[in-house]
Amino acid sequence: MKQNKNGTWISWNENLTYNYKSLYKITSEKELQEIVKKSEKIRVFGSKQSSADIASGTATLIDITSYNKTLSFNDLEHTITVQSGLILGDLLEAIEAKNWCIPCLPDINTVTIGGALATGTHGTSGKLLCEYMTKCKIILADGSVKEITEKDELIDAVRVSLGVLGVLSEITFQCEPIYTLHIKEGPEKDTKWLPKIEERLQKHDFLRILWLPHTDKGYVITGDKIDPNTEIKEDLGPGFLKHRRSASKILYKYTHVFPWFTAIANKLLYRGFFSSTKEHKGSLYQATVTKSRGSTLELAEWTIGLDIFPTVFEELKSEINKWSNKSFIHIPMDIRFVHKDKSWLSYAYGKDIVTMGCVSRNAATADTYEAFKSIEDIFLKHGGKPHWAKRFAAKDAELSKVYEKWDDFKELRRKLDPTNKFLNPYLTEIFNEKNNN
Repeated sequence: MKQNKNGTWISWNENLTYNYKSLYKITSEKELQEIVKKSEKIRVFGSKQSSADIASGTATLIDITSYNKTLSFNDLEHTITVQSGLILGDLLEAIEAKNWCIPCLPDINTVTIGGALATGTHGTSGKLLCEYMTKCKIILADGSVKEITEKDELIDAVRVSLGVLGVLSEITFQCEPIYTLHIKEGPEKDTKWLPKIEERLQKHDFLRILWLPHTDKGYVITGDKIDPNTEIKEDLGPGFLKHRRSASKILYKYTHVFPWFTAIANKLLYRGFFSSTKEHKGSLYQATVTKSRGSTLELAEWTIGLDIFPTVFEELKSEINKWSNKSFIHIPMDIRFVHKDKSWLSYAYGKDIVTMGCVSRNAATADTYEAFKSIEDIFLKHGGKPHWAKRFAAKDAELSKVYEKWDDFKELRRKLDPTNKFLNPYLTEIFNEKNNN
């Protein structure tokens, strides 16, 4: 166990900065128990890639990234058990080596397992990542270890917990046999892709749409399971497509000063980087996970029932296309699809949902990025839910209206953490626990 005293914690995009008194790097569950037990206030962080203010802001911090071992495989049941500080990419490479997969993966692979689970990380055309967790160990506020399995009612609360019920220690995932996807990509007008969503969800094994605001177009990505030996004519598009991030950085550099220029930049980026078609194949991990993300980003994401997404989309599009409105949105807006589940703080609790991401490519000026406010207002109006790891302004009053199990979760949190050990200032506001000692 390594301890650093009196330092500064800085988030990945430098938007959040906090002083701390003690920072620990741990390698064992026993060390994790010891630190949690003796600390008055504590938070755990991994790769710091959350846009939400959840990872720091307390006197004591634990850097979980050195608690990163793959502990065991069960070949008969197709399960893997790992420590919570393992990076997602390392988990996925380990299971691919066994010819297994987890059939729903997020866009990036650089987050820790514990952070990904606690914040409801998801991919598309499957369930939240946490739904593939079959068993876990959690360090409670008193330092004791509690093992939770699928047979325990508590697992539906723990799957998405924001780290306020305890600290995830060891996690077991249910895997499935690996499969190969035939991926096709290309642009479509909004009038074409929007009415075909449910049809495509039935037809394809994978569906993702990158919407291109201010262009009236989306970039549709479909995937179908095929025999890995099937030959396809691979087309990865022009070589210059790899420069999209650099071009975006240049074109969006001054859009915080001249928001209207975003509409022009989007049209240029569409013509340069989203107007061609692509075709390739690979495993879910190989074919669909970006595997990196620039630290110049700031992100928000909202979710809504699949049944009302078209209505919400049309309202959002109408709003941002008004030149009187300041919400000029950088491209792309990532549209993904998640199956319903039973996890208390899941976006998909009890219903199939659509998620819609919103990105600012000028992280330093994100506080004045009007698009974050517009998308939140419209989604909240229709009962939408924010992604826990991304930027939003809603607090207890709004969240209690959209999460059916909100009060049950709060009651359980108080029971497991009566002294609010795992709350930082941001989470204290989220759960409206200001008056609780």
